[in-house]
Amino acid sequence: MTDYSDMIKPDAGQAARSIHLVDGKTFDIWMKDQSERRRGAVAAQKFAGKGYELAILPDEKPDIWSVVIGVANVEALSSWCLAKAAEALPEGTYRIENHQPGAAMLGWLTAQYRFERYRRPENTAGPRILLTNEVGKIEETVRIAQATALVRDLVNTPTADMGPPDLQAATEAMAKEFHAKIAVTRGDALETGYPMIHAVGRAADKAFAPRLIEMTWGNAKNPRIAIVGKGVCFDSGGLDIKPSSGMRLMKKDMGGAAHALALARLVMAARLPVHLHLLIPAVENAIGGNAFRPGDILTSRNGLTVEIGNTDAEGRLVLADALTKAGEDGPELILDFATLTGAARVALGPDIPALFANDDDLAQALSEAGNETDDPVWRLPLWAAYADMLKSDIADINNAAESGFAGATTAALFLQKFVPESAKWAHFDTFAWRPAAKPGRPKGGEALGLRAAWTMLVKRYGG
Repeated sequence: MTDYSDMIKPDAGQAARSIHLVDGKTFDIWMKDQSERRRGAVAAQKFAGKGYELAILPDEKPDIWSVVIGVANVEALSSWCLAKAAEALPEGTYRIENHQPGAAMLGWLTAQYRFERYRRPENTAGPRILLTNEVGKIEETVRIAQATALVRDLVNTPTADMGPPDLQAATEAMAKEFHAKIAVTRGDALETGYPMIHAVGRAADKAFAPRLIEMTWGNAKNPRIAIVGKGVCFDSGGLDIKPSSGMRLMKKDMGGAAHALALARLVMAARLPVHLHLLIPAVENAIGGNAFRPGDILTSRNGLTVEIGNTDAEGRLVLADALTKAGEDGPELILDFATLTGAARVALGPDIPALFANDDDLAQALSEAGNETDDPVWRLPLWAAYADMLKSDIADINNAAESGFAGATTAALFLQKFVPESAKWAHFDTFAWRPAAKPGRPKGGEALGLRAAWTMLVKRYGG
């Protein structure tokens, strides 16, 4: 994982190159105060003060230079406004003149993320270090950047190295670090207690046997919260096999589990006063002679029978058993993360997770937290009338609607059947992937909805 611990430092007056910030309103005024040499350099670099633009400012001595960066609004810096500069500038230490970086510290860090497990490092330069007087914000920003890097690392890793046993190992390592308790139900032991997790994962190789990974942490006297993450480490589609184009990115189908692990890390690292229960159903939806079939009837942990309308709608099956288990222990709040439906991506695109919640106040809190942290989520309806689309002639419910209508909503309605009415619940249908790079956000695995959830938890439980 990328080490961010030394990339943001307290400003103690140490030597650093200066960064000047301008926006559309202040650029002309700033230019008038510059020397003729600097104005010429700015013009030569075609710098106009627009967002993400950067120009090097010469000094009288050739080894002394500073930087001017264009942002959208110098009075309200966004998370990403310095990210492109952090990617482009040479290694060294930098100080923003007349401003504090605030929220922009996060993008400064995440822009320096690298995933180089499988290739020689392309960038051997040292870190770009940013100084700040906002010392109290450094630790929290670094924690969030590290949690983001954890999601990216887990999702970027191909299935051969990130199967169910590897998700288990990652959880065990985290449990050891934070002195949490861990329990794993694996293989055929799932058949009686977690039959749908077992059914989805039973066709995989024995080394990739299905499992339910559970971790608990914190004082049992504190409010109990459950975090559930879909851990489908690869999704072939099962016997309803995906085309090759749809299968290419299915290493990322454990992105929900990656988010759940990252959120659990934030909770434990900040010692949030909660009793945490993390649940990750980890499986490979493989094809084999013992794979579950279209038309099969599965009996879930809570006793509901489920007709399999499509074996490619397997994520909701493993989540259902995990949500049932989470609800049995009386949590006041359940959050689940899943790369669940293509319908959510059609509706909202890759950047914005679909949010479903059974409580309006919780949904509002998550939406506001997302807006505050440049991590937007968008609530879609748990439209009860659409539950009719999941009716089965021979079982309590079907796992997939026959039509393509409201796919994200019908998936969420399926999950709601396994959530206790006593718990407030939110479901994030997230993409966990960035198909094209943006400043501070490289192409590949991505945390989407993580900061919204974390900020909500901090506000709800203190920190």
